Amino acid sequence: MAKTPSKSSQKNPKQTQPPRTDMPALEGDYLTTNQGTRISNNHDSLKAGPRGPSLLEDFVLREKITSFDHERIPERAVHARGAGAFGYFECTKDMSKFTEAGLFGKPGKKTPVLVRFSTVAGSRGSADTARDVRGFAVKFYSDEGNYDLVGNNMPVFFIQDAMKFPDLVHAVKPEQHNEIPQASSAHDTFWDFISLMPESTHMIFWAMSDRAIPRSYRMMEGFGVHTFRFVNQKGEGTFVKFHWKPKLGLHGLVWEEAQMISGMDPDFHRRDLFENIEQGNAPEWELGVQLIPEADEHKYAFDLLDPTKLVPEELVPVTVIGRMVLDRNPDNYFSEIEQAVFHPGHLVPGIDLTNDPLLQGRLFSYTDTQITRLGGPNFHELPVNRPLADVNNHQRDGFGRHTIPKGRVAYEPNSIGKGCPFHAGAKMKSFVHFTERVEGHKVRARSESFGDHFSQAKLFYDSQSAPEQEHIRKAFTFELSKVEIPAIRQRMVETLMLVNKELAGAVATALNLKVTKGTEQPSPANPDNSPVPPNRATDTAIYDDEAIQRPKTRVPLPKKSPALSMVLSSEPSAETRKVAFIISANTPAGEVTALKKAIEDAGGAVELIAPEVGEQKMGGAKVNVPKALNSTPSVVYDGVAVFVDDKSFANPEDLGHALKFVAQSFKHCKTVAVSSISKKLVSLATMGLADKAAPGLVPAGAKPKAFVEALSQHRHWERAALVKSLPA
Repeated sequence: MAKTPSKSSQKNPKQTQPPRTDMPALEGDYLTTNQGTRISNNHDSLKAGPRGPSLLEDFVLREKITSFDHERIPERAVHARGAGAFGYFECTKDMSKFTEAGLFGKPGKKTPVLVRFSTVAGSRGSADTARDVRGFAVKFYSDEGNYDLVGNNMPVFFIQDAMKFPDLVHAVKPEQHNEIPQASSAHDTFWDFISLMPESTHMIFWAMSDRAIPRSYRMMEGFGVHTFRFVNQKGEGTFVKFHWKPKLGLHGLVWEEAQMISGMDPDFHRRDLFENIEQGNAPEWELGVQLIPEADEHKYAFDLLDPTKLVPEELVPVTVIGRMVLDRNPDNYFSEIEQAVFHPGHLVPGIDLTNDPLLQGRLFSYTDTQITRLGGPNFHELPVNRPLADVNNHQRDGFGRHTIPKGRVAYEPNSIGKGCPFHAGAKMKSFVHFTERVEGHKVRARSESFGDHFSQAKLFYDSQSAPEQEHIRKAFTFELSKVEIPAIRQRMVETLMLVNKELAGAVATALNLKVTKGTEQPSPANPDNSPVPPNRATDTAIYDDEAIQRPKTRVPLPKKSPALSMVLSSEPSAETRKVAFIISANTPAGEVTALKKAIEDAGGAVELIAPEVGEQKMGGAKVNVPKALNSTPSVVYDGVAVFVDDKSFANPEDLGHALKFVAQSFKHCKTVAVSSISKKLVSLATMGLADKAAPGLVPAGAKPKAFVEALSQHRHWERAALVKSLPA
């Protein structure tokens, strides 16, 4: 039961001394604004109708987000850890039927871009491979102004309304009493929040999947998350979802690898991106769109404006309209990446917003937070943020002003400056908001059409391959095992029951919990089901559907969607794959040469590893070895070729390092090449498991092409059941 509000929270006694600046414990007090005004609803922003746009007059939302935006200086409050690169976007399909945006209007049209990838929860000094959402933000320097497509590597998000964003981030960040843990979601406050927010269920399945630990920025998808609008020259709108699909396919790390890399190479993703661009391996993505006519807004069993939902590709196929290539690294990370500003409200004619309540809040938040982070309102004048299009307006002065405006006039209309700059006329291409009728009661509420929180989580889980489902189970088990409060673990397992009973049962067994059948989810606004005062403003049923005619029969979700699985949706490729060759003086040079050529012909790369770095002998020839066996982990490679035996090492420690390297590669289901002299060593490293014709184990000398074919598979998951007995 909720505690009775303290007397001090109900009235203010006469002050006899200055008020204390330390905040008392909050248990038992009603929520208030910073001015002491009690808040009736802390879950929904103020809207013009439950599905209408958010209102600027919502002082509760603005105060809450403003406070959050200014919490950290100077790094980003979220997405602090990042890497970026420059390149270009090339249009490959004429989309002028749907949008007047010039960058999508003519095949062959190229637009410069900047892309920043990032993690969400960690600070700038955190590791790259933490389990986390990855930011995928693209700035198009178009002829018509800068357009920012600010998305993630997952198509949905944890919350439906921007009002909850500060709460989400406060929950996932290090706990405030001890600043622990860093860049991790395996702690009480995060899972307490998630277990009380049913709307987060879909996203938490994505976060527990291998999508949250990508092999490389170059091998992950990007999504716009929200539903946006294309608008053509006639003013006609079409709903649009954006997808970035990587040329190299979708690939992830296994959890043990991610943990090891965090300690051995915390800059793994940043280094991978930078080095591949320097080596000429420019990463590439296709840009695809899902187009939904305005007439089909209410066609589906989910709401297009709900950011916790995706549109399955089986219902609306993805149409490829262009490609993006990143071919230049920054010259200075701070100037060009850290100072880069992205904003979902940086739009160009032909692309517009929708009434998604999370997107509506982002429109305010991004500008607000950049003002603090970059010292004022003129962050757009920094070189990396400056548009290629001309800038003409009467905005003046302020911190960080770079331009030097001339003349007397800083207002409009004017005659002294001959009226310049002036409004773009009807014949001039300019930004015009999509004309949409908005009508509804002014309410702090949420549409009933946002109410299904489990169907898409079930679709995601059911669409995964068997190894991916196993990884999700292990992720939930690992994360929840770190939670100290039993009630939170129990509540989360009950949530899993609403998605998949077998999964919930397995997690419950691993955590020594009992699952109660038929458990009802508590209301997120009232988790302990305690009595609360009536509040007409949150009674959505009064207002919902007042101006919306939804069809009685809507298109249901498919039972499975292979596009949601990394394993089932990726084509084999060995391009840019990195293979370790373990060598010594008695290594058969001919086998090395043949396999190296086959890998490089397929676009892969080879790195020699030996007990010592520098110039040394290999099969009678001299070679330069860049990496030492004792300081180079297997987890940063996609495969290994073993060209040594147990007699190749004078130092027993070096033999131990070689055995560990091979064992980890084998355990993590990577391709392993066995040379004519290494069979005994590989058998010893794998505790005899390699003697059983394990998948992905290839003779190095006789079949170099077979190794490349196996390498292109990324992992050999059918080996997973075989290697469970191997130590880490």
